[in-house]
Amino acid sequence: MATEKINLTALEEPVGTVAEDTQMTTSAAAAAETNEQCPTEELTSNPMSEEFADEEAALAADEAGLDIGEEIAEEREAAISGDDLSNLGEAELIALFASKIESEPVQTLRPVVEAIKIAFYKQHRAKIELQRKAFIEAGGEAESFNYPTDEQELRFKELFAIYRDKRDKHIAAMEADKEQNLKIKLAIIEELKELINSDETMNTTFARFRELQQKWKDTGLVPQQNVKDLWETYNLHVENFYNFIKINKELRDLDLRKNYDIKISLCEQAEALALDQQVVESFRKLQKLHDEWRETGPVALEYKETLWERFKEASSRINKRHQEHFEALKAEQNKNLALKSELCEKTESLLSRPITSRKEWNKASEELLEIQKVWKTIGFAPKKENNRIYERFRTACDKFFELKRDYYAGLKNEMEHNLALKNELCEQAEALASSEEWKRTTDELIALQAKWKQIGPVARRHSDQIWKRFRAACDKFFERKAAHFASVDSEYEQNLKQKQELLAEMRAADIKADGFEAIKAFQRRWSQIGFVPIKHKESLQKEYKAVVDAMFASLRSSERDRSMNRFKERVSSMKGGNQLRSERERLYNKVRQMEQDIALLENNIGFFSKSKNAESLIADVQEKIARAKRDMAELIDKVRLIDAEEAKQKESKA
Repeated sequence: MATEKINLTALEEPVGTVAEDTQMTTSAAAAAETNEQCPTEELTSNPMSEEFADEEAALAADEAGLDIGEEIAEEREAAISGDDLSNLGEAELIALFASKIESEPVQTLRPVVEAIKIAFYKQHRAKIELQRKAFIEAGGEAESFNYPTDEQELRFKELFAIYRDKRDKHIAAMEADKEQNLKIKLAIIEELKELINSDETMNTTFARFRELQQKWKDTGLVPQQNVKDLWETYNLHVENFYNFIKINKELRDLDLRKNYDIKISLCEQAEALALDQQVVESFRKLQKLHDEWRETGPVALEYKETLWERFKEASSRINKRHQEHFEALKAEQNKNLALKSELCEKTESLLSRPITSRKEWNKASEELLEIQKVWKTIGFAPKKENNRIYERFRTACDKFFELKRDYYAGLKNEMEHNLALKNELCEQAEALASSEEWKRTTDELIALQAKWKQIGPVARRHSDQIWKRFRAACDKFFERKAAHFASVDSEYEQNLKQKQELLAEMRAADIKADGFEAIKAFQRRWSQIGFVPIKHKESLQKEYKAVVDAMFASLRSSERDRSMNRFKERVSSMKGGNQLRSERERLYNKVRQMEQDIALLENNIGFFSKSKNAESLIADVQEKIARAKRDMAELIDKVRLIDAEEAKQKESKA
């Protein structure tokens, strides 16, 4: 169905200018946003540096063929960031990715997928780096390291293929919908043409015209290349309808007035957006206002140009701010490129510096690490330069650490010489380990230990073994020395014998008869006895504590028995059921209260575990709980005595 070409001067406003400006600015925004949202830099593989996680991960993902491509219009900014994903492992990120694909519309997922992709390859590259380092430390050559097939990465790529397939289908469906909408709108235009020649009444014709206008508004987007011509043709036939159909003036004026009010509102909204600080969001909202303006019918001729100029002025301000925003962003990226180029030059200057000692290598390494820290604080360069400048920096860093590894490889002979010296010290220490000349040998071993510290490092695979050998020889002598002096300390041995005898006496004592004062007397005698050999101290103290605890337990038990006997006599003296029931109720209420107190104390233990003095607090509460449970058990026994006495009295009456 062909559309008619129309004269632009017959339309309400110069729409072609707006459409072209909109298309141009939207393309610029998409390009800038793509540059902002798709970082591809990386920096790892330096054994002395921290990982440049996001840049490294993005580049690794691109190398794996996981580029998402251009952003489509319907995609929105996701409420998720790298910080939200930084604590998730590979398996958790895969699970999150699968969940997002399953539960959320594909057109909303691009920023989320980008964030998950970077977080996953950050974890993945870190894992590869650890295995590579372990391989090199085990004696392997860096060039021969091959990372085995990773099931996690295969699963991630599988999910990414599913996402990309869904996304391609969604875009294809959108384009199909636009083509269908184009057909619908062309049909609407044809019906508008026919309305002019309709034989129906004016009211019926105007009602049908309104239906076609609403149908036009309700129909979705059409292909971009058809927007301008389609809208111009539609607007032409709308105006033809108003000009050639003999519609009564009241309906026409009412419609023009309604259109006037709508366009006044659109002007006000555009002017408000011009003051909004959210530049990109204001620009996006402006595109929707332009769509509404196109879909709104004509206004009276005296207002047409004024309204359009007002709306165009607000649009121009918003477009200008939008353009300035991305020009500033571009300038900042060019500045970042200059800063990164300077860092590349500093790194490359380190490669030309002659370095001949460990101290110089360490100093140069610190300088490079500082350069890398500064690099991480600089934002992205322009997209077409971003990867190139990063690869330049990474190459220089890798070359530096390669030279450093070569230097330390040259220290192998020195380390072997150090190993020979330390073996000699081990032999001397082992020869002294059985000596009984305590003073002289002690001085000699201390001198050997000083020499050990002065000798440089050995290879890592020998370091732990040679140190254990030397330490074992020293420990053997000093343990023998300690045992010798412990055996000649007769005073400690005598104290040990006295305390053991006192423990035997404490076990044989009748605490129930002697009471609390007897326990205090035993404690005084124990404290008056001096120290014992260190090897017996802990076990003897545990034994003493157990005996004292048993004495206190026995004393409490005897006191409880006497208390129960007194209570039993008091219950037996109670005559009549009222006294017994009253006493029983009182005791039962105390039992219920104590149950609540115990439950509260047990609940509080969970809160105390978070405090600094948790152990002492918990021990104190547990002691209170144990004491409360003993008291509650005694009360329950008393309730049972009352029940038995009441049953006995009832039986005697019967």
